[in-house]
Amino acid sequence: MRISHLRQRLQDLGAKPCHEDRLLRGWSQVCSYDKKGSPAETFFPATLRNGLPAIEADLNGLAHLHSEHAAGEGVARLLVELHDGQMVESVLLPRGGLCVSTQVGCAVGCVFCMSGRDGLIRQLGSAEIVAQVVLARKYRAVSKVVFMGMGEPAHNLDNVLEAIDVLGRHGNIGHKNLVLSTVGDVRVFERLMERCAHHSLPPPCRGRTEVRVESLKGDVSTPTLPLPLHGGGNLDSRGQSGIIEKVKPALALSLHSTNAELRAKLLPHAPTISVEELVERAEVYARATGYPTQYQWTLIEGVNDSDAEVERIAALLKGKYALMNFIPFNAVDGLPYRRPSAVRTAEMMHTLNRQGIYSRVRDSAGQEVEGACGQLRARAVKENKPARIKVLTK
Repeated sequence: MRISHLRQRLQDLGAKPCHEDRLLRGWSQVCSYDKKGSPAETFFPATLRNGLPAIEADLNGLAHLHSEHAAGEGVARLLVELHDGQMVESVLLPRGGLCVSTQVGCAVGCVFCMSGRDGLIRQLGSAEIVAQVVLARKYRAVSKVVFMGMGEPAHNLDNVLEAIDVLGRHGNIGHKNLVLSTVGDVRVFERLMERCAHHSLPPPCRGRTEVRVESLKGDVSTPTLPLPLHGGGNLDSRGQSGIIEKVKPALALSLHSTNAELRAKLLPHAPTISVEELVERAEVYARATGYPTQYQWTLIEGVNDSDAEVERIAALLKGKYALMNFIPFNAVDGLPYRRPSAVRTAEMMHTLNRQGIYSRVRDSAGQEVEGACGQLRARAVKENKPARIKVLTK
């Protein structure tokens, strides 16, 4: 299901924009449709009220918990079963974070990732993407969503951006706390830059909706770097002129190597765009939004952890509004790769930090449960048997 299909279904039942807004807020935030002085019973049209049970049943059937695997330090990997029996993975992260999937499988075929071992199986609809957030919110608060799970968001861009719009406008998540990750695709940069323009609001619903700016607060935010920038609005701003600021997510770019030949081997089906062009395009968006680009680098011993790579990273990112996330490789059955030592990883991070490139190490959650991205799904498919569900603590 796509959000656009849901909206059309609501409109067919007599819903106006304000009714759609109320329902999407209630669903995405897992809260009541009622507002003080405006209960849903009198706010929604009768035809919509009568159709709500069927709509809610369909929404609730989009995703349910197949199994949960604790990974320590506030991290839990969720194996999520979709309405057709296909499975994807979501990850509950510390401080209100959630990583969601955008596809079943992946066509990029990164050699160090389990998600793409069987190729792309199918796209997720925008409602299925949001449903992962709804499912997680039934157990924990979610204030940040990163689109870094199974799949390449660039290959499912319409659905991903539709989900981002719902979460940013209706889901009470700050725009900078919606992080779109990509291996680098011209379509992503073009579509994101289009969002830096303003667009008109739909007409109000019988004068019953208020025009206001809502505060979007979260415990986790995109790091603020000491660099003077302009722009970077973080709210769904509505002014007297009826202008709405489009949701502009933060951008994460999966780099993994500065060497074109090596990067092509690591990411065999990624677009053939030079690393220099990727960084420049990302920088334009970072300057337009005021959010630093988050570069992702899966560290593999003897492959992309050399001094030459560190020097090239420093040259590429010098003066850029960016941060580098080093992610030590998560062991995958059947693959020969290993993660570098903690000492080597720390050395790379400190070398870049000393040169003014803000760098940090992000551990890939799931080492203890063999839960690197795609592994839980692969194991469940192989076993082809129900997994015991561990109920999460609210």
